[in-house]
Amino acid sequence: MRYSKNMPVYSQVAYDIASQIAKGTLKEGQKFSGRSLMGAQYGVSPETIRRALNLLAGMNIIEIKPNAGATIISLRRAIENVEQYRADNDLRALKTHLWELVAERDRLNEEIRDIFEKIMDLDERFKNSDQLRTYEFRIKGDSHAAGKTIGELEFRQKTGGTIIAVREDGKLELSPGPSTVLREGDVLVVACNVTDLSFVAELVE
Repeated sequence: MRYSKNMPVYSQVAYDIASQIAKGTLKEGQKFSGRSLMGAQYGVSPETIRRALNLLAGMNIIEIKPNAGATIISLRRAIENVEQYRADNDLRALKTHLWELVAERDRLNEEIRDIFEKIMDLDERFKNSDQLRTYEFRIKGDSHAAGKTIGELEFRQKTGGTIIAVREDGKLELSPGPSTVLREGDVLVVACNVTDLSFVAELVE
């Protein structure tokens, strides 16, 4: 048996014994000794086996009697314990994955913010040229774009520009995706060439 570093070995041994009971490999009413488990299956110390059996006894899965070994007394509790362990393990894994995603999101947001600031800086430096720069467009109530997503508008395909940010009620959404809904009053920050301005205006104003 291979042991994980994320939980005590005796807990893993206890879980494995409970799993064997739940699967029917070990039967309710069956007796066994810690020494036989230690030697035949787990390769751990007598103290580890003792702690594992005491844990199972505390869950009322087995009963331990002095000089008589352990007796399996509850299949139902073994099944409940295994199901609870799996649920807890799944929950821990999901939480870990969630925090990894949050950290990645924060990193990407920071990178997007840096790029946005560089674009704005370059726009200011080259505002009198015909190179790519940023422009702002406000969505009016009668705008064709009001109430539609960026994807539905096919913004990039129809204008040649890119919406790099949306300002709404003082909040700035950087790098909005195709599912972002544009609403009346939103201000779009668009990166495009001056030759594309008329296409953008026609689509959003």
